[in-house]
Amino acid sequence: MHIRPIDPKDAVIAVTFRLEDPEGLTGTDRAEWTVKAARGQNLLEVAMGNQINIEHACGGVCACSTCHVYVEGGMARLSPSTEAEEDRVEEAPGLQRNSRLACQCAIDKGDGEAIVVRVPAWNRNAVKEDAH
Repeated sequence: MHIRPIDPKDAVIAVTFRLEDPEGLTGTDRAEWTVKAARGQNLLEVAMGNQINIEHACGGVCACSTCHVYVEGGMARLSPSTEAEEDRVEEAPGLQRNSRLACQCAIDKGDGEAIVVRVPAWNRNAVKEDAH
């Protein structure tokens, strides 16, 4: 996945990630990360740009459900889900009303409720190919 460079002056929106498996996602025991994001970034880009390694087997193109997260706050600040996202997220285990694919949640509003995202511990791609 390519992470778009962001001008630091544009990264003014706080996003809190709550990690159920912080060691697996960051290599640390820190379970909550509040980072800065810019309008237009999706939650997967925000996470990956801050060394929170949310799984994304398809490269962030809405072709799988490995980047499944729960949006616990600030849903109205994110782009609405598309039919393609809804079809994919239904494949994710632990589906809830606040389930979204991190690769499809673009921050599209600067003001509103704080954005809070929980990344489930089981959201890992158990089968990965080795580098060729």
